[in-house]
Amino acid sequence: MTTVREWLLSSSLDSIDKSFILEHVCGMNKAAQLIHGDRVLSSDEANNLNDIAKKRSEGVPLPYLLGTQEFFGRPFLVNPSVLIPRPDTECLVEWLIEHLPKNGLVCDLGTGSGCIAATVALERPDLTVWASDLSGSALNVAKANCKALGAEVKLVQGPWLDPYPAELSFDAVISNPPYIEGEDKHLDALRYEPRSALTDESDGLIAYRSILPQIKRKAPEVQVIAFEHGWNQGEAVRGIFEENGFKGASTFRDYGNNPRFTAWLKA
Repeated sequence: MTTVREWLLSSSLDSIDKSFILEHVCGMNKAAQLIHGDRVLSSDEANNLNDIAKKRSEGVPLPYLLGTQEFFGRPFLVNPSVLIPRPDTECLVEWLIEHLPKNGLVCDLGTGSGCIAATVALERPDLTVWASDLSGSALNVAKANCKALGAEVKLVQGPWLDPYPAELSFDAVISNPPYIEGEDKHLDALRYEPRSALTDESDGLIAYRSILPQIKRKAPEVQVIAFEHGWNQGEAVRGIFEENGFKGASTFRDYGNNPRFTAWLKA
C-alpha cells in the first residue's frame, strides 16, 4: 500500500511533473496533495502513476502523457500527431487579435492542434476562420479541440492554400509552418513530436517560399499575413516577403525577446 506522500517522495521526477501526473491520475490538485498526503493509492492508480512516470523519465513530453496542453488560457488536446503548443506562439496570437481586419476571412495554414485558429475564432468572433493541414490525424485533433472549445473553424485537408474553395479570397493568412533546419541538433530533443511539422529537411524556409506566391495568386485582396519562424530567420523571411511584393514586413519578438514571427499589413 502506497500513499500519495510516499509516491511523491519515491519518484525522481521533477516536482512539477509529479504534481501534474498526480492530478491527472487521481484528480488531486497541488493543495489536495499536500493536505491529503496520507491518502492510500489504489493499485490501479499506483500502476498508472508509475507507468506515466516511467515514460516521462524516458523523455516523452508531459503534454503527450496527459493528453492536454494549455494555450492562451484554454486546454488543448494533444497527441503525437501534432506539435505541442508553445507559449511563444501566444505572442503571435496576441498580435493577430489586435490586427486582423474586422469581419475578415482568415485561414491558418498547417493548423496542427488548431490552437491558433481556435483561439483567434474565440477571441475574435467577428471573423470567419478556416484552417488546413496536410495530416488527417492532425485535423482530427484540431476538429476535437474546436468542438470541445466551441470554436467555429472550418477545417480542410491539404497543403497550404491548395484545399480551399477557389471562390474564397482571404483577408488574412496565418501560418506556423515547419521552420527548423534539417541538420539542426535541436531536433534530437524534439524526437517525440511529428518531424514533418518541425522541419522541411532543408534550410527551414521552404514553406515561406511556397506560401507567399500562392497568396499572390489566390488571395489578391489579402490585408494581413503573419508567419511564425525561428529566432534567426527574421531577416530571411522578410526578404521572401519582399521578393513576392509584400514590402514593409516587420519582425516581432517572443516572451524570451527572440525574433519569433514576421507580419505584413497592407498599407
